[in-house]
Amino acid sequence: MAEISIVQEHSMTAPMARAAAQKVADKFATEYGVACRWEGENVLRFERTGVDGALTLGEHRAALRIKLGFLMGAFAGAIESKAADKMRRVFST
Repeated sequence: MAEISIVQEHSMTAPMARAAAQKVADKFATEYGVACRWEGENVLRFERTGVDGALTLGEHRAALRIKLGFLMGAFAGAIESKAADKMRRVFST
């Protein structure tokens, strides 16, 4: 099992950060077929067979945690690279 953890600092308002998080989730849903759902105002959970994770929004940071099962673990490097790039792009605006 592989685990990915990415933290991205931001200076967005809460609604802007939530919209940015949704963009990250939409990208994951398209590329990896994950189902996403909000838990409260600050936690966006996503899952599918072999993938479980959450994007948690703080006042000045967004923390992404992804656990990959055995088969998806083979793609951990590519997934981490794409996720870090997307986080950087959407939370830097």
